[in-house]
Amino acid sequence: MDKAVFAKGTLLIIDDIPDNVKILLSFLVNEGFKVLVAKDGEQGLRVANYAHPDLILLDIMMPGIDGFEVCKQLKAKDSTKDIPVIFMSALSDTVDKVKGFDAGAADYIAKPVQQEEVLARINAHLKLRQLQRQLEEQNQQLLHEIDLRRAVEGSLNHINMVLAQRTIELQAQTAQLEQRNSELDAFSYTVAHDLKNPLNGIIGITELLKVSGAQTPNLPPHWSKQIHLLEMAGDQMANIIEAILLLSGISRQQEIPLQSLNMAKIVEEVLQQQTMLIEQYHGKIILSPGWPSAKGYAPWIKEVWVNYLSNGLKYGGSPPFLEFGADSPAGGMVRFWVRDNGAGLSAEAITQLFTPFTRLQKRIEGYGLGLSIVKQIVEKLEGQVGVESTPSSGSLFYFCLPAV
Repeated sequence: MDKAVFAKGTLLIIDDIPDNVKILLSFLVNEGFKVLVAKDGEQGLRVANYAHPDLILLDIMMPGIDGFEVCKQLKAKDSTKDIPVIFMSALSDTVDKVKGFDAGAADYIAKPVQQEEVLARINAHLKLRQLQRQLEEQNQQLLHEIDLRRAVEGSLNHINMVLAQRTIELQAQTAQLEQRNSELDAFSYTVAHDLKNPLNGIIGITELLKVSGAQTPNLPPHWSKQIHLLEMAGDQMANIIEAILLLSGISRQQEIPLQSLNMAKIVEEVLQQQTMLIEQYHGKIILSPGWPSAKGYAPWIKEVWVNYLSNGLKYGGSPPFLEFGADSPAGGMVRFWVRDNGAGLSAEAITQLFTPFTRLQKRIEGYGLGLSIVKQIVEKLEGQVGVESTPSSGSLFYFCLPAV
């Protein structure tokens, strides 16, 4: 099978029962994984050290060293300690499960295994690992920016020390992501909040460097370019932090009292606030003459409209032509929408739109958080989001709220 076919990653199965291995191997290969097999613990350790799989499915009861000891040895080595391990065993006592987690396992599946459950847990832990790597990459970029600031201005040492400390805290917290899916929101909120103050300091000093550069005619040209890049990076990081804080705040909010919305007023305020962006893209806006009454939370609904408006301006036609409107109440819900004159989307692309940290190839701006925030907001307000689009025919992004 061609290596390109294995788009989902490499798995290692360590199990001494051939029938179990055969069933899992066939199923997981058909699901797009590359699957390696070891028949006992010693062989499993050798394969893991050589191949570095993305995830390990580990049996507990095996000849030689058992699964608990295999897991401990994997977690003791730097080269394999970050590989998620899922135990597979007929042992169902709580003591055995706790022993498995103490050894460093990420999850536990009872035998006989159910294929759908195995696939769901594998995908969940691979996603967690992907998020961890993304955060590590962000940390590496942060360290690169620290080096750049040191070259520009030696007086930033104090800020660099603060950022280095925050980076260490980020790395320590990242390791906890493999323990529970539910910890991701709390972690993101903490990191984003803690980064605001040092980032504001960086942005402020960048402004001082920019002013000083303008007043220093002999400044090397490449320094001015690097200062500009630093300024852009600071603004981008600030936008990411605000988006993560909003997304985390929405998911942490337990209950929101729904109130009747003056949608005409909300849309008008959004358009006024985004005047500069509309002018930048030479956007043309047309509004529905009437807005049905719906229930929601006005500050959050403004965020929804802002996201739909900015997306329409960036990815609509040239110039973008946007129509804002609403449908008559049906089934107890009101649908509000924005129609653009862009290139449209394929069915496959539509399925990815509202997923956090997902960006389509042709939607090159942003960080994959905007539409995810829209989804979180609307679902928190007992509604739904969606899009209707076909290639070359524009798109209609909508959200539904309970009717009054």
